[in-house]
Amino acid sequence: MAIDLFAGVPVSDYGAAAAWYEQLLGTPPAFLPNDVEAVWELAENRYVFIEVRPEHAGHAMHTVFVDDFDARLAQIAERGLRPAERETYDNGVRKAIFRDPDGNEIGIGGAPD
Repeated sequence: MAIDLFAGVPVSDYGAAAAWYEQLLGTPPAFLPNDVEAVWELAENRYVFIEVRPEHAGHAMHTVFVDDFDARLAQIAERGLRPAERETYDNGVRKAIFRDPDGNEIGIGGAPD
């Protein structure tokens, strides 16, 4: 069974959000379905998208788990973003939390050191 994922993030300002997500993800959108959405492909058939929905902006919470946690955070830092918070859970799993201009939470998770 094939599974595709589209994880949506409501935003209030398309331009500011698109620029921020491009900075976080390190690439321009994979496609633009219309003038209020932008879509990034994180892995095959797994997408995150922004959509202008000001009444819902700031309430998204998504975590992307990566196998290159430290390298990924270093790349994001090179593009000028720093996590708002960092956590290490009792089992050693690490998480860096970024907040977009609306306050939506995008976490980057990684295995223990």
